[in-house]
Amino acid sequence: MLKIGLTGGIGSGKSTVCRLFAEFGVPIVDADLIARQLVEPGQPVLSLIAKSFGQQMLNQDGSLNRARLRDAVFTDADKKRELDGIMHPLVYGKIAEDVRELTADYCIIAVPLLLESKNPYVVDRVLLIDCPVDLQIARVTARDKLTRQQVQAIIDSQMSRPERLSKADDVIENIAGPEQLAEQVKRLHNSYTLLATVRTQSA
Repeated sequence: MLKIGLTGGIGSGKSTVCRLFAEFGVPIVDADLIARQLVEPGQPVLSLIAKSFGQQMLNQDGSLNRARLRDAVFTDADKKRELDGIMHPLVYGKIAEDVRELTADYCIIAVPLLLESKNPYVVDRVLLIDCPVDLQIARVTARDKLTRQQVQAIIDSQMSRPERLSKADDVIENIAGPEQLAEQVKRLHNSYTLLATVRTQSA
């Protein structure tokens, strides 16, 4: 199976693009969704997070205080690396498990920090969802009710836009309207379907 790693900065439109691929029947494996499932109340990873970052990272009901953890890691690079060390092996293990169960020609594996990870999940092609930083900030402040400074701090903690572009095999520019975005997804869907077919025939 052809594995397409979909990535992009915060507010670039990754979720929207995933939905458009899903409309073509393409299976989506979402690292963010997996990560959220891993930190649901009662999951063993919560005790690891509390041990590393303090009991204050958990709410009284045992659920994760996402805002508090986010603030802790985005202002401390060492803590971010520590959290990644806890979460990434578990997330990538579940991704591999989910992909093994698929039978489609190709799948989309959405991993926001695919390019930043030191031990990334191995994909066949990297698809970058790209947009200018000002547009990222505008989208996230409207969506998540964060301040401009908070969003800028998140962007600064991620790989720079030029570096991401240099590492991508394919790029979707999410800077116009939904019709243009859908057209780019359709074009890449046709391309990936053809590539997957060729690979299967030559295997």
